[in-house]
Amino acid sequence: MTRPGAGASRWALVDEGWSDLRRAWSQTSYCMRRLRDDPQCADEEMAALLDEADPGLSQQLSFDPQADVAAPLIAHGARPRVAVLREQGVNGQLEMAAVLDRAGFEAHDLHMSDLLGGVRTLAGFSGLVACGGFSYGDVLGAGGGWARSILFHERTRSDFERFFNRSDTFSLGVCNGCQMFALLRELIPGAQHWPRFLRNRSEQFEARFSMVQIAASPSVLLAGMAGSRLPVAMAHGEGRPQFASERDLRSCVDQGLIAFQYITNRGEVAHTYPANPNGAVEGIAALTSTDGRATITMPHPERVYRTVQNSWHPHDAGEDSGWMRMFRNARLWLG
Repeated sequence: MTRPGAGASRWALVDEGWSDLRRAWSQTSYCMRRLRDDPQCADEEMAALLDEADPGLSQQLSFDPQADVAAPLIAHGARPRVAVLREQGVNGQLEMAAVLDRAGFEAHDLHMSDLLGGVRTLAGFSGLVACGGFSYGDVLGAGGGWARSILFHERTRSDFERFFNRSDTFSLGVCNGCQMFALLRELIPGAQHWPRFLRNRSEQFEARFSMVQIAASPSVLLAGMAGSRLPVAMAHGEGRPQFASERDLRSCVDQGLIAFQYITNRGEVAHTYPANPNGAVEGIAALTSTDGRATITMPHPERVYRTVQNSWHPHDAGEDSGWMRMFRNARLWLG
């Protein structure tokens, strides 16, 4: 409402459509984005912003997030050792260690300098998790310097190759770790068709709370979760997968190696910005290897494993979010 003027005795109602007001509010930012960033992304974001029929964030799970499938194993007191791998610039190790501890693992801080210096090896670890951040400032491409420090160091390369080839281990790469593991695909059985990850289509760092749908895949971390739709935190500047060939993309699709995909709030695979935050073909947000022991994800499930960490959640949600099941699945798979 607006007051017509001094001394006036009545108030006047403003009769404007919500879309018109929102367009006016966002117009300056929109015009700046068209000049600064990818103009088509700016157009797609404005269209999404003005969609009055958008149902918003939601959650639809194929499992009970409060059911602790790993509880019987934890009760026995055995806590398998998992290496939480980091490098200069990595910053996600504390959240990762916390969720692994909660899932029943013994999390070990492992710095690349320990491996390269021969102080420690991957022998004796049941799991290997590479965390998010900005190793080497992404100056050699996201995860590039980190991967090359392994590939071009004979002893360390052999150490990783032995670990990945052990049938009793699992591995997870998140964000920068995802980008790095993708560049190690020649060492990971069943990962030869994985893409590398390039700069986001928007030309900007994207930090969002995005909807994804978990696909049916061999991933041991996502067992029993297929079909679930839920939001997840993401924060990256280079999350757009680029496959070496169309054949590699088709191989990942045909073999069911896509672990989860970005979707719109209506539940459709997202092809436009910002529901698809980086321009990912097929909405790819995560992939797995053919045997399911290695999984890579650009979003950050370790940042939202508790309900209170989520910027939105159903009003009746319990302590654990749906992403907690991913880590409990790892513990259950190890037995």
